Amino acid sequence: MYYLAIKGKQKLSGTVLISGAKNAALPLLALTLLSKRTITISNMPQVADVKTLLQLLTNLGASFTCKDKNVVEVNATTVNSACANYDIVRKMRASILTLGPLLARFGHCEVSLPGGCAIGQRPIDLHLKALEQMGAEIEIKQGYVLAKAPKGLKGATIIFDKVTVTGSENIIMAAALAHGTTTLVNVAKEPEVVQVCEVLAEAGVGIEGIGTSKLIIKGSGGTLLDIPDFSVIPDRIEAGTYLCAGAITKSKITLKNVNPRHLDAVILKLEQMGFKIDEKDDTLTLHPAEKITPSDIETSEYPGFPTDLQAQFMALCTQAKGTSIIDERLFENRFMHVSELSRMGANIKLKGHSATVEGKAKLNAADVMATDLRASSALILAALVADGTTKIHRIYHLDRGYEDLEGKFSKLGAHIERLEE
Repeated sequence: MYYLAIKGKQKLSGTVLISGAKNAALPLLALTLLSKRTITISNMPQVADVKTLLQLLTNLGASFTCKDKNVVEVNATTVNSACANYDIVRKMRASILTLGPLLARFGHCEVSLPGGCAIGQRPIDLHLKALEQMGAEIEIKQGYVLAKAPKGLKGATIIFDKVTVTGSENIIMAAALAHGTTTLVNVAKEPEVVQVCEVLAEAGVGIEGIGTSKLIIKGSGGTLLDIPDFSVIPDRIEAGTYLCAGAITKSKITLKNVNPRHLDAVILKLEQMGFKIDEKDDTLTLHPAEKITPSDIETSEYPGFPTDLQAQFMALCTQAKGTSIIDERLFENRFMHVSELSRMGANIKLKGHSATVEGKAKLNAADVMATDLRASSALILAALVADGTTKIHRIYHLDRGYEDLEGKFSKLGAHIERLEE
């Protein structure tokens, strides 16, 4: 077991290259199950979740080759199993993304109920309800989703009761191989969902409404697709994390390989807090604020403020002079980092789905424990401005979503080491 030791009170400077988006890479890897050809995917992040999904594809009969550091070639034409077993799926909730493609391709599948970060209830009932509307028969038995549609999935009109990112992705992929036309209403508009649609459109699938909350998808009638090679979009959550790192340490840093439009809500919030951000085509430069202004933040679906950056902004708000209020509207257990930040001296009060952050807090080094992926990065940000050396334990969470984290922070000037317990 490893932990991170981070020495506080260090200025950062320099440039960091943002990796491909983990949350885009995972559905895109599942998408290869619909392909009749080998696909080369570039800008693939080297993170644990990607390795887990590649292992799941291998278990199903696919093969992959790492052509370069961030380039992987996936051949799913050889898939001969439709069973995603518990040993793999328990490690990562996104494994449920194989459900739609496997059912659409084979007419049956067995997929274990998912695991992943313990940040609250994230049920898959919306996935299952939509597939049933497309003609699937579904049974939950001994921890597995048993689904069958022997005559193939059929196009249907589906209205999601609430916005669901993985649910949207799963049903979009299923609809691409279905018989007839599927209309999806209240679809998630996240950039990661949009890229799934764009790759399918390039493969010849008729999709109207890409980037909106309503999609009309003409299925291929069970015929596998000629999916082209593609590159994974930049990781907006990783980018937001490094922007917060520059902000909390009052440092000027530059991010390369970003899509600024994917970060509009984040950039606006940072500007409201007193930071200046220069934008170029695929580059963002953050300039430190003379005084960090407190802020009110409410998480919501894209294009609103992302829940995956709530913890990082909470750490930043501890250094603002005044009161900040953070409303977490998407996940009920996503304040687990509060107790660890409090151990470091943060003044945070919780009431329901709201956190009140009083700043400016004097943070001190402590032994803290990561509780989920994004909480882990919030503790890193706090450690960067704390007095002394903070030890962050259970960092396997970080490895699920951040590529070369120590290397990137070290290049910016942080004193960060990975050590063995």
